[in-house]
Amino acid sequence: MKQFKTMVLMTALTVLLVLIGGAVGGRSGMVIFLMIAVVMNVLGYWHSDKIAIRMTRAKKVSEQEAPELYNVVRALATSAHLPMPRIYITPSPQPNAFATGRNPSHAVVAVTEGLLNLLDQEELEGVLAHELAHIKNRDILISTIAAVMAGAITMIGMMLRWGLFFGSDDDESPLGLVGVIAMAILAPIAALLIQMAISRSREYQADASGASITHKPEGLAQALLKLEQGAKRVPMPVNPAAAHLFIINPFAGQNLVNLFSTHPPIQERVKKLREMSPALVRQIASTP
Repeated sequence: MKQFKTMVLMTALTVLLVLIGGAVGGRSGMVIFLMIAVVMNVLGYWHSDKIAIRMTRAKKVSEQEAPELYNVVRALATSAHLPMPRIYITPSPQPNAFATGRNPSHAVVAVTEGLLNLLDQEELEGVLAHELAHIKNRDILISTIAAVMAGAITMIGMMLRWGLFFGSDDDESPLGLVGVIAMAILAPIAALLIQMAISRSREYQADASGASITHKPEGLAQALLKLEQGAKRVPMPVNPAAAHLFIINPFAGQNLVNLFSTHPPIQERVKKLREMSPALVRQIASTP
């Protein structure tokens, strides 16, 4: 099912790019943008982890550099029956974390310096278990491909706006100047809506699966509340196309962005975690 959803996403984003190309440059534009979509899909599949790491400015750390972090991740990965992922740290004071990679064998877990400085042991375990749950649930490929394609669509929309600013020949566009303006505005919005659709549903599942790994839903609940406040106080300079990768929206402090948040409300996530009974946690943990 995850593989099917990935194919649907890649197809939808490819169609969106081709439509943009057709609106801007007619048949030749469709061909050019189809080629761009194919390249983006290939890069997104085979190099998803590298692209996400570059977009978030994360740096790989060795076990000698972060022994305590490695110990926690290793113990949780063993409990979740997962291979040990590579560990990265993002040099940001905002508390946050994300996971990426095309499958569990090529997975990456990244945390920010702010997260390591803010959370206690149980809360840190909750966040890391949440990210490992994304790996176990095979969310990481589809979310990273969405980041790659959303970034490409947003960049194309920006190029269209700059083209309009400096003046361009709109005769080649079958929709004319009005069509180009509309695509320049609507393309990034369409990319954001796709990110929102992907991220919101998978976050609830990762919360539940993460709690089943630690058997401590309250640890993750407390961590989410702390991370939300931290994200509101401290901004993070990260590519907006990668926002949905993080456990908390890195732009939570920007009111306008919150209108189009890629994440479900923190209070709702915390409520669901606190409603989990020990029996439900065990049931989720035993589900293949």
